[in-house]
Amino acid sequence: MKNWSKEGWRWVSKITNSHVHFQANVNPAIVSRRFGSAIKGADHHQLTRDFLVKLWVSDTKIRNPRGKQGRKFVKCRGCGYGDPKSFSGSSVAQHRDDGVISRGKRVLKQPPISQSVSEFLDPQSPQEAKVAPLLARSNLLITRDIEWANLVLGFEQENRYAIVDACYPQSPVGFIREQSNVITRQLLRLRRPFVACITDALGSELFRVRRPFWWITSSIYAEIDGKEVGVVHRRWHLWRRIYDLYLGNKQFAVVENPGLWNWTFTLKDINGEVLAQIDRDWRGFGFEILTDAGQYVIRFGSSDPSSKIGLATAIQDLEVSRPLTLAERAVTVALAISLDNDYFSRHGGWGLPLIAVGE
Repeated sequence: MKNWSKEGWRWVSKITNSHVHFQANVNPAIVSRRFGSAIKGADHHQLTRDFLVKLWVSDTKIRNPRGKQGRKFVKCRGCGYGDPKSFSGSSVAQHRDDGVISRGKRVLKQPPISQSVSEFLDPQSPQEAKVAPLLARSNLLITRDIEWANLVLGFEQENRYAIVDACYPQSPVGFIREQSNVITRQLLRLRRPFVACITDALGSELFRVRRPFWWITSSIYAEIDGKEVGVVHRRWHLWRRIYDLYLGNKQFAVVENPGLWNWTFTLKDINGEVLAQIDRDWRGFGFEILTDAGQYVIRFGSSDPSSKIGLATAIQDLEVSRPLTLAERAVTVALAISLDNDYFSRHGGWGLPLIAVGE
């Protein structure tokens, strides 16, 4: 070895000092010679350079048996999306070919579904099978991030949301991120066109919602693999909030909210039976006064108690006449995004979260 570390010199010094202590008749000057020479005296072992190097390497292996090569890190797809480092993950142990177990990086895992997909949620198409890991759940909690530039400077930012299953609140099951032009956001504000990508916890895109520019009433479209599966049209009214939900060309639900400070939006079928419900939660005085960081609970309910699995059995679900299909649930998520932009977003800066009655 060409270079010795400080630890090696101290270790060698201890060995040489111990020999000097037990062999008083040895001249101390001999110890300071090059390690290639031997210490003179009867029955003394030779302290050669190669011998000390082998002992030092052996001692280092004992202190760190795995070494740098013992670690094998696991890469996860989409770990940089939506700042997932702020959410919990699990440390995965990997087995190497030589049998050594090494701990890798913290990897996000998709929480298990809280509803069975074998009965009424059985996917009827590849598009529904793709969104099943996110939408096969009885309750979804959608929380919007705080936009500091919008809060302080009035600069309109892209909206971002985190989706959490109420049965597994430890980690998110998905994310929503708006994609829009920075100039149109500042000029058109709430009427701006945008596309929002809905992903799972690992960052894989499941479906998109597209909201074009609007002047009087807004519309938002749900698309899976580039194919439009449904649309939500807002119907104009002086004070009521009315939305029509379509799957393809067929309307499957309507929302008629009385307006003012009523924050519950119930989806009903043609017979007036409840299908699902969207509630906007009160997050506290500071959040409501200073920010646009709203929180929405989508209750899909379950008419079959045997379909609930895991921790979902401890939560009382909404009573519905029939469960929504996976494609209809994707349209319902699009409705929640439209509600947040239509009624619960402001133009930026501080101010009371007043809702215009004329809307």
